[in-house]
Amino acid sequence: MLTFETLKAQVAAGTVDTVLVCLVDMQGRLMGKRFHAQNFLDSAYEETHCCNYLLATDLEMATPDGYRATSWQAGYGDYVMKPDLSTLRPLPWLDGTVMVLCDVLDHHTHEPVPHSPRQVLKAQIARAEALGLTPMMATELEFFLFEGTFDEIRKTGYRNLTPISGYNEDYHILQTSKEEHVMRPLRNHLFAAGIPVENTKGEAEAGQEELNIRYADALACADHHTIAKHATKEIAHQHGHAASFLPKWHHDRVGSASHVHLSLWRGSEPAFYDKDAAHGLSELGRQFCAGMIRYAPDYTFFLAPYVNSYKRFMKGTFAPTKTVWSVDNRTAGFRMCGEGTKGVRMECRIGGSDLNPYLAQAALLAAGLQGIEEKLDLAPPTSGDVYDNAEAGEIPRSLRDAIGTLDGSAMLRAAMGDWVIDHYTRCAQWEQEEFDRVVTDWEIARGFEKA
Repeated sequence: MLTFETLKAQVAAGTVDTVLVCLVDMQGRLMGKRFHAQNFLDSAYEETHCCNYLLATDLEMATPDGYRATSWQAGYGDYVMKPDLSTLRPLPWLDGTVMVLCDVLDHHTHEPVPHSPRQVLKAQIARAEALGLTPMMATELEFFLFEGTFDEIRKTGYRNLTPISGYNEDYHILQTSKEEHVMRPLRNHLFAAGIPVENTKGEAEAGQEELNIRYADALACADHHTIAKHATKEIAHQHGHAASFLPKWHHDRVGSASHVHLSLWRGSEPAFYDKDAAHGLSELGRQFCAGMIRYAPDYTFFLAPYVNSYKRFMKGTFAPTKTVWSVDNRTAGFRMCGEGTKGVRMECRIGGSDLNPYLAQAALLAAGLQGIEEKLDLAPPTSGDVYDNAEAGEIPRSLRDAIGTLDGSAMLRAAMGDWVIDHYTRCAQWEQEEFDRVVTDWEIARGFEKA
């Protein structure tokens, strides 16, 4: 991390000449501007501006109608990008470059834009802090490495995709040694950028990787995740490869997840831990986890935001299909880790690699805090193969289903506000509408002759 004074010295010494000033969009991507470092020091460190459509577009940067926040009729005005100088950091994989994350403010009132992902998470953190609690989280980033760069693969129409390896490399040291020309600089550059990287490993499919980052307070965790995901794509590209966070790139291949580990702390003590309680999980922890589980269908969109996200939820793939918890059982939607220790926590396994960490973490917090407010009782843990448990609650099986549970969630509307839920419901609807109008290769191959 950098202080503002250190940045001044580096600019004066000529070792830094570029500052990336970034916001996080609805899809969890970095958007912004590259400033000459001296201009940033002179004025842009206070604020800069961007078009307000950046929080009302899809992956293709289309400008769909139906948003109250911005539209063609309203003229697409500006937002204020307010740099959070505590996030200043070097980007060692880009020469002479540092970056800073911004909060997004209304251009006229200078109040936070409520549907900005960073603000959505901050609002739920504030709810926890009002109870004297600090949310602590960690995310796991899974992705695939492919032969060829993004540009090369795009020119083929994304046909004949070839993973970097030819076999399942879960925990595989030999195969991952062959990938160290990408993964070693990824670990080291991120660590030098202030991201507390723990490790990388091969995951349970050919060409699949996992990046693990040490737990932190919720906002820092989301910042780390976003920067790490961006860096993974850039560093892979620099080494002639494409890194994809698409959850399900092939129907015969295991998908990619982003598991979220979370607990609450009071000061320096873990509030989930009670040495005398069953599994070491405190009453507060039981209530929080019960809320996450009860309301999982409500917030699934924030964990699985695209049509493709739901292709991952398949039996026997380590991706969950049920909204139940278990003790160290990877077939359940929620897995207790660290049973009986101060590290006791719940891992939500529902989220895919395409989630926006700010929105996902905010949704989990909203549901868990509701569980505390309602003093919900946590059901006994499930055991065995949860995929075959007919009594367990189901995760919404499609984006269309998740749109309904999101839009109709009284819990999320109370926790996040109608404005935020209406905004992201429209985001989800547009994604479904765009898919519905397209004729897929599968339909043509299946019915062109045989129908």
